[in-house]
Amino acid sequence: MVTCMMNEKIQEALNEQLNAEIYSSYLYLSMSAYFQGTDLAGFANWMRVQAREELMHAMKFYDYINERGGRVKLKEIAAPQLEWESPQAAFEHVYSHEQKVTNLINDLVNLAISEKDHATNNFLQWFVTEQVEEEASANGILQKIKIIGGEGSGLFMLDQELGQRVFTPPTTSAEK
Repeated sequence: MVTCMMNEKIQEALNEQLNAEIYSSYLYLSMSAYFQGTDLAGFANWMRVQAREELMHAMKFYDYINERGGRVKLKEIAAPQLEWESPQAAFEHVYSHEQKVTNLINDLVNLAISEKDHATNNFLQWFVTEQVEEEASANGILQKIKIIGGEGSGLFMLDQELGQRVFTPPTTSAEK
């Protein structure tokens, strides 16, 4: 049995974030299903790739907790929303959700600093950078939807663009 080398407050907060990342994956998978049902296969693809990426984020937390001698504690995952009134409403939700995740990551960094847990602070810096990208990506698509008005040939072209997204898993242990 591994003895917990991790500060209890940090362990609890990292477990909460692990579960938040799994919820994010679940939410984006629900959005993928919504878009699939509205015949927007490109939007569905983008969300499915995003769901896989969020699950990868969860696994980073899972692995880190274990590497530090902590105990992973999985909790119930709430059911995500199933329907949105439009592609724009869905991406407004994505953007808002990513802003919420950014706040959660920032709170974790603040906790790591206050607890003088330099290893965890260092680990979290990857997520700080990742959240800048996540928010920019979501907002970029949202702005495109607003420009095209959310329908017609512009929406079709955006759907084609989003259909090109491919999930690329990390290839080295440094990216784990």
